[in-house]
Amino acid sequence: HMGNPNFLPYETIVRATSGELEAIDEVLQHCSKRIRIAAIENGHIDRDTEDSIKSRIVAALFKFRFDEQPYIKTE
Repeated sequence: HMGNPNFLPYETIVRATSGELEAIDEVLQHCSKRIRIAAIENGHIDRDTEDSIKSRIVAALFKFRFDEQPYIKTE
């Protein structure tokens, strides 16, 4: 089962949030087209904006914690 090619595998995200550089790179590669589009200013890709977006994505990854499982109903 391949899953949706538009989504990163859950495992990759978990590995990235635990700081695995290879997985972080996979996340950035996966987002690269959208990052470029978001970094266009005056018709050109602004490298500083692109770098800023990438660093914010990496920072956001480290805010995730998978040790807690939300929405588990306890009786």
